[in-house]
Amino acid sequence: MSVTTYTMDMPAEHMQKIFGQNDRYINKLETDFNVTIVDRNGAIKVTGEEANVKKCVNILSQLLEVSKRGDDIEEQKVDYAITLGQEENEESLVEIDKELICHTISGKPIKPKTLGQKQYVEAIRNNMIVFGLGPAGTGKTYLAMAMAITAFKRDEVSRIILTRPAIEAGEKLGFLPGDLQSKVDPYLRPLYDALYQIMGAESFAKNMEKGLIEVAPLAYMRGRTLDNAYIILDEAQNTTPAQMKMFLTRIGFGSKVIVTGDASQKDLPQGTQSGLDVATRVLKNIEDIAFCNLTNKDVVRHPLVQKIVKAYDDYEAKEKHVLERARNKDNRKNGRR
Repeated sequence: MSVTTYTMDMPAEHMQKIFGQNDRYINKLETDFNVTIVDRNGAIKVTGEEANVKKCVNILSQLLEVSKRGDDIEEQKVDYAITLGQEENEESLVEIDKELICHTISGKPIKPKTLGQKQYVEAIRNNMIVFGLGPAGTGKTYLAMAMAITAFKRDEVSRIILTRPAIEAGEKLGFLPGDLQSKVDPYLRPLYDALYQIMGAESFAKNMEKGLIEVAPLAYMRGRTLDNAYIILDEAQNTTPAQMKMFLTRIGFGSKVIVTGDASQKDLPQGTQSGLDVATRVLKNIEDIAFCNLTNKDVVRHPLVQKIVKAYDDYEAKEKHVLERARNKDNRKNGRR
């Protein structure tokens, strides 16, 4: 096992961003690749096993390139660059970070942050209907909203329609105060939040007043034909097969549709089949319909969220394995009888 040292130049303004507060990001790299990283008068020295040094230097070079573009170096970017480096993935953080969708009202760039998100954005550009499937925190809805608002601002579509099934997740809708709109607004709040952040409250209010932006429960879509619109169905795992069919058959000419959902978080009554599950089976071979499966690796919220999602995935896989073993055992026992 040969030990080697590699030296790379790094300007002080970028070094400060890449090292992180209290050298937090550099400590991550040292731990994950078993190397030592030190600053020597504007140069970084990486020492360790040759293969690990090579991977680490590659990540540092990518982070430096991202920093030179004026982008912030966040913990999620460092973590994901490490993941790509460990997997020796051909796709780099630099390539993923090139993809700019739009800016928020405060000027913050909205970009895909993982390979899965990049593929999701590309699928939206290239297909009429896209299903974005995956756990919480993978950016399914937020990226879809960014793409919709960008298309609207470019006059590629004349309106945006955002919808969700108003499913009672453990609480009864009737107990909420106010009229019907007040009762369903809490279910649509995540969509409003994204609109305010990307478009701005004033612009959103003006376009909503003109009827160019519509945020409504899924039931309001029945009987309509939606032409020249960007349509997003969020939380699609809570649709019934009939609701999903109704929604997909509303699509008119010049429209683009994004359906987002997390099959592991259904709030449907027990025994009710999910329209999202049925759609993934029925529509999988139809041209111009794409399915993007995001995973816990694409979670871009707090790093703890990624660990929580992975822990649940592992637990559910283990439980499924135990149930299958028990079922097979019962089948063999009954067969012997």
